[in-house]
Amino acid sequence: MFPLKDHNPTRRTAVVTIALIAINVVVFIYELTLGPSLGRFVAGYGAVPFEITHFTDLVGAGYGPFEQAPGPRFIPFTLVTSMFMHGSFMHIFGNMLYLWIFGNNVEDMMGRAKFLVFYLGCGIVAGLTHILVNPASTVPTVGASGAVAGVLGAYLVAFPRARVLTAVFIVFIIRLVELPASLLLVFWFVMQSFQGVLSLGARELSGGVAWFAHVGGFLAGALGIRLMAPRALRELRGGRTGWPGF
Repeated sequence: MFPLKDHNPTRRTAVVTIALIAINVVVFIYELTLGPSLGRFVAGYGAVPFEITHFTDLVGAGYGPFEQAPGPRFIPFTLVTSMFMHGSFMHIFGNMLYLWIFGNNVEDMMGRAKFLVFYLGCGIVAGLTHILVNPASTVPTVGASGAVAGVLGAYLVAFPRARVLTAVFIVFIIRLVELPASLLLVFWFVMQSFQGVLSLGARELSGGVAWFAHVGGFLAGALGIRLMAPRALRELRGGRTGWPGF
């Protein structure tokens, strides 16, 4: 199942969501210009579990592919820089589509400043979840999917009955159907969890999806919206359509 759009109008322009998408796109375009230097850029600004769990700068130590990576670096900050980097066109396209479909409503509900903090926080929790499962990995992790997963978790809590136009793939047939957000997002979470369990036997990411980052981000989002926007949730469930300002 692949979401295309939701039927859930917003009252305000999703400034932060649009800005996040723009930053991700600009960084990806910059990556495309790097050519042979791309590997050093990813090694320098991707989140490397081994570096964070061992308090070791592999760049400074001259380790393998990290030898010529940008430096000096504040290693924990790679948990933030990594979420604005992507490995392929399909990688960024999928993440930004999900962010646009579901992020604008969550931002509208939470307010712009809170949403930005929420988004970054979910991304950091997602990265830490991946590191917890793969503490010795030296593979740089990149992508906004952990933060976007947090947005999905928040959307599920806030708008479970919203209708989402979804492409459903049945063998070679594609059907467009409207599904409740609860069905689509619970299915997404179950699939990420299932894939994560299957990946536990792999020593390193090979092809490279950080499934547990998605799981951790989703759970962080579902909990985070309750902690950061309880009043907005109460108003929403009470039938009001307006939410607090900035």
